[in-house]
Amino acid sequence: MCGIVGYVGDRNAYEILIKGLHRLEYRGYDSAGVAIVSPSGRINVYKSRGKVSNLEHYCKDKDTAGSTGIAHTRWATHGEPSDRNAHPHYSEDEEIALVHNGTIENYKVLKDALIQNGCKFQSETDTEVLVQLIEYIRTNNDCSLVEAVKEALRQVVGAYAIAVIEKGHPDTIIAARKSSPLVIGIGEGEMFLASDATPIVEYTKDVVYVKDNEIAIVSKNEPLKLVNLNNEETSIDVKTLEFSISQLEKGGYPHFMLKEIFEQPTTLRDCIRGRVVEGGKNIIVSGVLDSKDKFLNAKRIIIVACGTSWHASLIGKYLIQDMCRIPVEVEYASEFRYSNPVLDERDVVIAVSQSGETADTLAAIQMAREAGAYVYGISNVVGSSIPRNTDSGTYIHVGPEIGVASTKAFTGQVMVLTLLAMAIADLRGTMSKEELDKIGAEIIRIPDYVKQTLELNEQIERLSLIFTYAHNFLYLGRGYSYPVALEGALKLKEISYIHAEGYPAAEMKHGPIALIDAEMPTVIIAPNDHLYEKIVNNVQQVKARHGSVIAIVTEGDKEIKNIADYVIEVPDVPECLTPIITSVPLQLLSYYIAINKGKNVDMPRNLAKSVTVE
Repeated sequence: MCGIVGYVGDRNAYEILIKGLHRLEYRGYDSAGVAIVSPSGRINVYKSRGKVSNLEHYCKDKDTAGSTGIAHTRWATHGEPSDRNAHPHYSEDEEIALVHNGTIENYKVLKDALIQNGCKFQSETDTEVLVQLIEYIRTNNDCSLVEAVKEALRQVVGAYAIAVIEKGHPDTIIAARKSSPLVIGIGEGEMFLASDATPIVEYTKDVVYVKDNEIAIVSKNEPLKLVNLNNEETSIDVKTLEFSISQLEKGGYPHFMLKEIFEQPTTLRDCIRGRVVEGGKNIIVSGVLDSKDKFLNAKRIIIVACGTSWHASLIGKYLIQDMCRIPVEVEYASEFRYSNPVLDERDVVIAVSQSGETADTLAAIQMAREAGAYVYGISNVVGSSIPRNTDSGTYIHVGPEIGVASTKAFTGQVMVLTLLAMAIADLRGTMSKEELDKIGAEIIRIPDYVKQTLELNEQIERLSLIFTYAHNFLYLGRGYSYPVALEGALKLKEISYIHAEGYPAAEMKHGPIALIDAEMPTVIIAPNDHLYEKIVNNVQQVKARHGSVIAIVTEGDKEIKNIADYVIEVPDVPECLTPIITSVPLQLLSYYIAINKGKNVDMPRNLAKSVTVE
């Protein structure tokens, strides 16, 4: 959840670190800090509660000279957000400084042992335990920093990505990872490291993704060296970054979230490029082609995910069951990993994650592989942990998503799941060529349909003014629209802090209907599909109890248009493609309600983009 940055070279480290922290602030913004080896040899640590801008203000009159440094933006786990709990953390002798993303599960045992040996702690964090342990090992064993780091990590239980600097070796950073992301950028006479590639792409396209249990020796004048905890040198696989610095800027939009909503025609076109060919008559999903036998012989598919990815996965369930006639289960990864699931070699487990680093999803993958299941990954970030730990998979290719509330990644995931279902249906012969061709032809038009839907922006902005100060919302949908209702409610909760619930429309009568009154608006997703007449009945039930109804309907709708209070008309598409279209107005509605309330939509409170801890 936190973000780390490091630099070693000849440039001013502070400038690179601060810029990198701004790029990583979506990973955590409770506090921030930097540690820089000054030309005099001292490690200067500066940190501040709050956002990176607070840290910049604090550092204005400080000595920030130096060409080696590490930095951190925090999402609090152990210890409340405060100056003293902010990273970096010093060792007691102030000769070592460390930043950390992750959690040390056995920190209490280690801390008690260190206190018994005379160590004094300055913070409430689990991270300070690690830097004090490294100092204790280095001092008592008279060993190098890298040896002390190795020994400390052998004693640690938990997840980590760390970067460590030492007063006596100002041109080197020691870094390591286990279950938390870490990428190293290789430049000319300089090196960079970060939790993801966004702070690095401005300086180099050549990166190395550090693997679990690897330690990196990152030096100004020496080639990158990777070793494992047994001191065995490991291979270095240099990758080339595929995105540009322009994708990390707002491009004239007031917020990343709005920019990313409006990018969806482009990102969906990128998502289907090379996969939907010959006018939609051929669907090519290489991951399916690489695993034909697994999908042909699958007795069951289990999709594991968290948050927005879980909602996309529910849509995937409808798609795969409808098109492929395979039983599909959708599990929260956090529940799946602790539920003692029954798995075997005829199960296919599909793991869905925007970041490719979600801790619970990674743990679910490991469990599934150990049970003999075939694991297929769907992710956005090239080189992330999930693609590296699955048997096969597909990237969604929507580019970096900076806004914490996912928008373009959601529609990208739904699109990939649609293509996946079509490819499997074609493989298994569960749909006719004519049916597949018809959907394929419409998929090619989806970017234009989304662009047309985005033209409703001003209408939705005006509508948002009416409901900005509602205390509760109910979102209802049936079939493919039920997960869209869940996702719409989540978006509103995430960024406006309004309580909202998504429900299957038929379940309204089993409880939620008791909440409906003139003060509680209901958003009903009601495209013209095979459940349309059922959803009309739900609209009437809400209106009979004096509830306000905002309805998302298909262009040309007559019946609901005459009942609902407010209607948003979207393009007519095949039923299986409606979630991509109907989710867009809900993204805009949430955005504008949050803006009207003065909320920071890109950095909602208590949330971070990538959940790399339990």
